[in-house]
Amino acid sequence: MTRTRTAATFAPPVMEARRWLEGVDFPDDQPLINVSQAAPVDPPPVALREEIARFAVSEDSAHLYGPVLGNPVLRSELARQIGLHYDAQVVSEQVAITSGCNQAFAAAITAITDQDDEVIVPTPWYFNHKMWLDMAGVRSVDLQTDETLLPDPAMARFLITDKTRAIVLVTPNNPGGVEYPAALVRAFFELAQEHGIRLIVDETYRDFDSRSGPPHDLFSQPDWDKTLIHLYSFSKAYRLTGHRVGAIATNPSLLSEIEKFLDTVAICPGQLGQHAALWGMQNLSQWLAGERDEILDRRAAITELLPILTDKGWRLLGLGAYFAYFEHPFDIPSDELARRLVPDAGILLLPGTMFMPQDDPAGKRQVRIAFANLDRAGIQQLFDRLAALSF
Repeated sequence: MTRTRTAATFAPPVMEARRWLEGVDFPDDQPLINVSQAAPVDPPPVALREEIARFAVSEDSAHLYGPVLGNPVLRSELARQIGLHYDAQVVSEQVAITSGCNQAFAAAITAITDQDDEVIVPTPWYFNHKMWLDMAGVRSVDLQTDETLLPDPAMARFLITDKTRAIVLVTPNNPGGVEYPAALVRAFFELAQEHGIRLIVDETYRDFDSRSGPPHDLFSQPDWDKTLIHLYSFSKAYRLTGHRVGAIATNPSLLSEIEKFLDTVAICPGQLGQHAALWGMQNLSQWLAGERDEILDRRAAITELLPILTDKGWRLLGLGAYFAYFEHPFDIPSDELARRLVPDAGILLLPGTMFMPQDDPAGKRQVRIAFANLDRAGIQQLFDRLAALSF
């Protein structure tokens, strides 16, 4: 029997990691610290949940199909807020709503690639991007990053072939956390524009960027939508992970192609999630600012507590948004380390091998810590447990 592309794709990393918990009992004095997944564990604020309930009960449209590219009022509001966030002009026809940001990526790749085309992806990559490229029959061309986890446009230039269709950037980065400088993002945009390919910029974590002002100026470039495919998620900003609401901003003609994929896969994004995203944008700006402040404080706590780990040989490679990305000091590969941490230290994290090609030895020295759900005391406890390890 022929092996399918799906069968050849690695298993979902977060689900694989959860299976490591099976049969493990965690004592009261060492409860599990789960830093494996980059998703809020708390529900949306009460006011938003009450609005979702009101909408579900009082609006018949909450339970019906809607437009494939999303509800016009949400597209319009998102276009307006993109314009405010990036100090640019964006119109609703350049925006579409998707069932989560992963679907936005899958839809974009499907619309711009064919079998055996190539997409350049910096390593360490976001594993769901890699998984979709593999399942779509698109070759991932690995672009190694430097010691600060930043990709080099000059190196990317040498990887472009007549089969290249796009370059993918994630900023703030998953898994590395690093915030790509505006000049670097602009350089990649100009490289993609020069070669007539797309630049896909996933800014799922943009609401937790530590910088003030626009993080880049791509939306201000002439004909930006002919090169840029911008991806966004409402999940992290408003704790709507279970409602699956994401977005794409790009050229309307490309959105017409993307519409074919969306109509075939999900028909339309869910009405409850779309309404929640709209209400959140219109009513929760101050609440979201507080969420950002809390994440930035937890990031600061990692910096302050870092000597606990660096004194034991750990090295911080990247930090920002939801993530801290480390090089560990042990003479065992990170996938083995991650498994052993569950029973030995009560810690669930993801190894660098889940974010890197199999033949790249760097992944065996790296781990990702998704710290967004830990307060300062939790980060202290995590670091103390890691510092106490001896393998």
